[in-house]
Amino acid sequence: MMIDKRLINTVSNSKKWIAINVLWNWIALIGGIISAVIFAYSLQQAFYHTLNLSSAVFFLVILLLSLALRAFAGKKAVQASYKASTQVKHQLRTLIYQKISSMPLNQVNQQSTSSIIQVASEGVEQLEIYFGRYLPQLFYSLLAPLTLFIFLVFFNAPTAIILLICVPLIPMSIIAVNKIAKRLLKKYWAIYVGLGSSFLDNLQGLVTLKIYQDDAYKAKQMDIEAENFRTITMKVLTMQLNSVSLMDLLAYGGAAIGIITALLQFQNDGITIFGVILFILLSSEFFIPLRLLGSFFHVAMNGKAASEKIFTLLDAPVEENKSAVDFLNENEIAIRIENLQFAYSSEKIAISDLSLDIKPRNLTVFVGKSGCGKSTLVSLLMGFNQAQQGKILFNKQELTQINRHSFYKTVSLVSHNSYIFKGTLRENMLMAQVNATDEQIYQVLEEVNLGNFVRQNGDLEMKLLSRGSNLSGGQIQRLALARALLHNAQVYIFDEATSNIDIESEEIILGFIQRLKIEKTIIMISHRLANAVSADQIYVLDKGQVAEHGTHTQLMEQNGIYENMFSQQKELENIRKGGSHA
Repeated sequence: MMIDKRLINTVSNSKKWIAINVLWNWIALIGGIISAVIFAYSLQQAFYHTLNLSSAVFFLVILLLSLALRAFAGKKAVQASYKASTQVKHQLRTLIYQKISSMPLNQVNQQSTSSIIQVASEGVEQLEIYFGRYLPQLFYSLLAPLTLFIFLVFFNAPTAIILLICVPLIPMSIIAVNKIAKRLLKKYWAIYVGLGSSFLDNLQGLVTLKIYQDDAYKAKQMDIEAENFRTITMKVLTMQLNSVSLMDLLAYGGAAIGIITALLQFQNDGITIFGVILFILLSSEFFIPLRLLGSFFHVAMNGKAASEKIFTLLDAPVEENKSAVDFLNENEIAIRIENLQFAYSSEKIAISDLSLDIKPRNLTVFVGKSGCGKSTLVSLLMGFNQAQQGKILFNKQELTQINRHSFYKTVSLVSHNSYIFKGTLRENMLMAQVNATDEQIYQVLEEVNLGNFVRQNGDLEMKLLSRGSNLSGGQIQRLALARALLHNAQVYIFDEATSNIDIESEEIILGFIQRLKIEKTIIMISHRLANAVSADQIYVLDKGQVAEHGTHTQLMEQNGIYENMFSQQKELENIRKGGSHA
């Protein structure tokens, strides 16, 4: 009855705390039985006028001790529940993160961000109740009626048997509701994840929507999706309310049948007054555990539905190459591209039969019009996507055969949207080299002219917001560059690293790249051709192929694509400068 063996085995540490929870609940039940016995016995003595002060005090002390035991056991059960649920949350979120991090980057990009966030947050929270409350209550609900039956059968067997027979009515109702709930909750989660995905998409694109004044249309779409979610939520709540009412009827009805049977037995002299009072006090205890189980059931079902999505993610096959080798630890890295072919679809060919060489300790720049294949080439060089044909060789080692972790120690990317994490500046820097000293961090910060700025704003404990939103665009790029420098890779790829930043930051970054190429293999993608003037080799891409290549001087002399683009950009910049002077 909704025991997911795989889910339990996935977080096997929780078994211990579930067992402890059940044990403490059982001890609390024993405390309840003792208090019922004392109370029933004292009432019997009072009925027969044999109760005196000393025995009343004795009964009161035992009663208080049994109630204290029950309260203590209940507290311990709650602590065990907390331990079980905490371990579940931590372990499942760790597994989700490990799964995502184990995927190649091209596979990560295929995952839905909103779906992962919802599963790892709300989905895991639902499973907290599944492990912390539902499973312990399930096992306790089986143990409690058996314990009570074994105890009460000695006082009156027919009444005890009738109570035991009525107990399965509640789990039977739960199983019946389960069939309806499973379909309903599957639909609920599909709509919930869809709504979350739409909300995240609209939130991230809100600036674009405002610019094109399309936010009102998107808001209407969101209203429709929200109304669908409200409708399915109300259906879930209605189902829960109806099933709770049904279980209340069965629980209290079963207890009433037990009490009436005990009274009839008493009337026929089949049970003593002590026994009938015990049945009156303990009949409900047969059903209360299962009634509580029913109240946890729907939340547990929700968690179960969430677990299916978690396992869909965890079961996703990871594209890995078991024959991959570590990157050769060499100071100079030469890159060769042979007959490279990549298409996003049959109609959209991004790279077509591309062959070229990138020399070590050189600055190689790729330029071209938008859509020429520059960004696609970066994703292929970094292994974010895999080519359909051809090879990319790093020191004669094929990229697809190189171990990813080893590769990323040797090749580093600095893009126009490099990510700055929420936290301290030190934490953001240490991800590049975990053992870096403060002196090493400040050394690279000085290289990008950020040293004084950092010292004036809290040193390395300076707080950064998500995406570095408390920094300027130029400062974000320079910080990303400093982090990449601390990583000390052999190959650096700069993908539009100087776009949309201030002139001062652009000059700092370009000057730094010129100094860096003396020791490293540098690849730069740039839409601004002025940045390519001092390059050792320039490749002009057009429709995914090399249209021209050479130095700036050589390409200008050819009077081809490069010369035409360079002249147009220079003329446009002169017009802007003239306009600004005016």
